[in-house]
Amino acid sequence: MSGPHEGTFEALRGQLQEAAATFADGPDALEGILLGIVDDVDRAVREPLEIFPVCHHSPASAIAMARRLREKQPKVVYLELCEDMAPLLTELRNCTLPVAVQAFATEVDGFPAEWSPLSVVAPITEASAEYQAIAYALDTPGVELVLVDRSSDHVFQWDARGTHSAEPADPDAPPAEEEAALHGQAVGVEIGDLRPRFADLEEHLLRHGKVRHWSEWWHQYVELPLGDCDHDTYRQVMLLIGSLFRRLAPGDPHRVRVDGDRERYMWTRMREHLAATGTDPADCLYVCGAFHAASRVPEFGVHGTDTFEIGPRSATTWQHGLIPSSHAAIEAQFGLAAGSVSIAATVWAKNVRRTRVEPFRLAGQAGARTSKAKKATAAPAPVPAVPPSDKLTGFLRQPPVLDRLDEAELLGWSVEIVRAARRNGYLASTADAIAVFETSILLAGMRDRARPTPYDFQDAAVTCIEKDAVPGRRDVRRLVEIMMGGDRVGQVGYDALPPLARDVHDRLAPLQLKLQQRGVQRALLDIASQPGLERCSDVLWMLRYLMPQGAARPIMGERRLGERPIQESWDLALGTHQRALIELGYEGVSIEQVLEQRLRRTAYGPHATAATVLEAVEDATLYLRSRRLADELGSRALEVLSAERSVDGAPEVLRRVRRLLAHYRTSEPVLPPWIESFVKAGYAHYCTLLPTAFTDDDATVRHVAAMLGFLFSMEGLALSLGCDRTQLELAVAQSHPQDPSKTALLWAAQVQLGLLSRADLRARCDELLGNPLVVPAYPRYLSGLVHALEPVPGLTDFVVEAVSNAFGRLPDPVLLPWLPALITTLRSGGAELAPLLIREAGRIFPGRLAALDAWVPPWLAQPEPEAAHRPGRAALLAAHPATCDAVASLLGCDGAWEATEPGPSGVALAGRHPETAVALEVLLAGA
Repeated sequence: MSGPHEGTFEALRGQLQEAAATFADGPDALEGILLGIVDDVDRAVREPLEIFPVCHHSPASAIAMARRLREKQPKVVYLELCEDMAPLLTELRNCTLPVAVQAFATEVDGFPAEWSPLSVVAPITEASAEYQAIAYALDTPGVELVLVDRSSDHVFQWDARGTHSAEPADPDAPPAEEEAALHGQAVGVEIGDLRPRFADLEEHLLRHGKVRHWSEWWHQYVELPLGDCDHDTYRQVMLLIGSLFRRLAPGDPHRVRVDGDRERYMWTRMREHLAATGTDPADCLYVCGAFHAASRVPEFGVHGTDTFEIGPRSATTWQHGLIPSSHAAIEAQFGLAAGSVSIAATVWAKNVRRTRVEPFRLAGQAGARTSKAKKATAAPAPVPAVPPSDKLTGFLRQPPVLDRLDEAELLGWSVEIVRAARRNGYLASTADAIAVFETSILLAGMRDRARPTPYDFQDAAVTCIEKDAVPGRRDVRRLVEIMMGGDRVGQVGYDALPPLARDVHDRLAPLQLKLQQRGVQRALLDIASQPGLERCSDVLWMLRYLMPQGAARPIMGERRLGERPIQESWDLALGTHQRALIELGYEGVSIEQVLEQRLRRTAYGPHATAATVLEAVEDATLYLRSRRLADELGSRALEVLSAERSVDGAPEVLRRVRRLLAHYRTSEPVLPPWIESFVKAGYAHYCTLLPTAFTDDDATVRHVAAMLGFLFSMEGLALSLGCDRTQLELAVAQSHPQDPSKTALLWAAQVQLGLLSRADLRARCDELLGNPLVVPAYPRYLSGLVHALEPVPGLTDFVVEAVSNAFGRLPDPVLLPWLPALITTLRSGGAELAPLLIREAGRIFPGRLAALDAWVPPWLAQPEPEAAHRPGRAALLAAHPATCDAVASLLGCDGAWEATEPGPSGVALAGRHPETAVALEVLLAGA
């Protein structure tokens, strides 16, 4: 790089050598750093391909960029941005800034599965140098825009070499609000990451600059001085800062390697483009961050000797699009102070008015000027290249410029913040406005500033207006941010949306709502009078399933199997959740396709259970009305159930199978084959697991009750499909639980199978209450009986009897601690069982308080002795001898036996054997 300009910075080198000898004990290290910085600047300004260093979202960089583009008029603009994002930049015309260019991948191939989904964003604001370069290149004929930074795929490839993480956030920055989540967990790519990586250096700058955070230091000591500088001064100062931060950065091997590889990558792409097109480097402009502009890699420059080998991309399929961004999202993701981007937007507007530099703006974009006079004005001729001169020496030696106090501006701020505070519940007055005004001047003077900055004003407003508690939703600091420009939220236009998002907007057009507008809108659907709105209802329910909570929230109406909607009411916030809707477009071309993919992903995932797959079957039927998909997922549910060895999902399986069976029985002539197979396999599966579940400590009584509920409620269908009831009886006979609640559940199962009578069950409960050693555990038996209502609902009256006996006979030390447990059991695991108990208790107990004293519970009413009924039954048979004769004929007896006894033979026989009459009574009662 030697040439006629070797002595450009010789004077500065001499001054820095004298400074190093004066202020450093060991001048060699300091001298090496200072002279190395000058060498970096000298090397960059001599590069034939002009390097334009920028800082991300810097108004000074944007003004300098607009001015330089109009002076130089380059034919090629190389931009430090992911090269795969180039096709999206033309869509910025259809958007309202700020927005972010995004690369998104849901299914990864070549990266760890836990990284999915992968997301890379590059936010763009109007007050940014990269937007000026993009607008110039896209709207100027004959100008080519080339993105030269690593692709989104390479971003994660290189992260895989070290630690996969997003850019670090400022620990001192206050938490961002809801809009800060617009970028989610995406990895941020920005131009000009100008922040000291050496913590001691940053602390030193903040302390001596008398500021609280880095954004304020940059605004005061870089942004404002560079706002009115010429091009050479701006460029050399930015190169100086980038080289300083680079040389004082800690030697993190991974970070150093990534920085060097990025610079090699970009210079390799530029050299390839120059060689392919034959463009003169003097007609090009390279826009990159100041940190990378002061590069020291061997491949630096268009005449670099080494070639950097760029590896292939992985097999991951990337989707690209534009998503809305906001000032708060940018601040939160890139570690900036809250409100700094809004302040930068305000400074940008002031700089445009003060310098009268005409910024570039994409034609057709919202707010773009369409004046014919402006379009007809001829562009100025490009300024010829001149040898670089030393601008750093003069800039570094000049004293800081003290801006005079703009009293009118500060007074307007003070009045406006008091007005905003009163609107938000603060008891602010004119005296507070005066206090804010004076305090702002005082704080600026304490910080060696003649003119208060927005940060000084913010501190003064918080000091003078903020009280012990915030009366409204926003505090004073947030009100100042809003007043200074607010958290502007961008919007992606309809034409720039992916096909899925446009399809959603088209299908919801009958609602006649401004769906792109931020905020909540109410949609009323009278489907009974307008049947065409049912299609809108289908879209809204699918959006509710796919999008975050709050994007589509039903106020009235519900979606159930077998039911058709009549009227619905919705709160829609699709404009607020535009990013989520756009990212759905990366997964498919329609919401039906995305929903089907997600249901399949759930059903075939590594953690799928029978319950989750059945839920997917229900959702496929409910939202897609797809019998094909439901049958496919149902077959998958059968496979998963057969492979399960635990009963944790039994309650959910029982609930969903019952619901699906009820739906198919009422809506289709025959049951689908998969559900018949599921019932048959489930019957055998749960019979096999039943003995183990009764003794397994991990299987709760609720799980076992659900298994029995499946077996008993599906028994009729299972037996008709070829199952054997003996398998269930053997499973119950092999069950030997030790837990009291499971023991009571086993008794209920035996009653249902006819292996235990109610009288025996009552006797066992009475025996438990009569045993002092077992009484403390009696509530656990009752808990098992309560859960037994799931498989054996016919025991409801008996459970009411058992609970009533417990209330009457259990001692208070046992009863009172048990009552909260009973309530908790009914609330958590038996919400559907409580109505059964309440209804049965209402039937048994008297309805009036006066009747309670004389009321005798049915289970305490003593029946008449059995002997008292025997004569009555014999007399009844004597009065109707034909009955006995008919029974005798039914049993195969002929008339020969009639002469064995005098009188009516059947009556005499019944008199000698009265138990026959009793058996006949039981037989007739059972019939």
